[in-house]
Amino acid sequence: MTKYEILYIINANASDDAKQAVIDKLESIVTGNGGTVENIDKWGIKKFAYTLSDYSTEGYYVLMNFEADENVPALLNRQVQIMDDAKRCMIIKK
Repeated sequence: MTKYEILYIINANASDDAKQAVIDKLESIVTGNGGTVENIDKWGIKKFAYTLSDYSTEGYYVLMNFEADENVPALLNRQVQIMDDAKRCMIIKK
């Protein structure tokens, strides 16, 4: 098992329930594949350095530290790409 961290951005206009649903979904992917989530740090709404292609200028940032097998980061990245409320993610191996 390897330690990772993922920083992902959720649509700032999403409801609190929708934001929590994204957080819960990504957490369940880690735990469902035999990993453990060390902590989830909700940074809140921050302005982007530049406007995204959908003209959004801010997003809700979440940092999650976890330990999992090598295939889990690809699953998380794929899930963020297909979610409507998630905008971007960056996964780093610690």
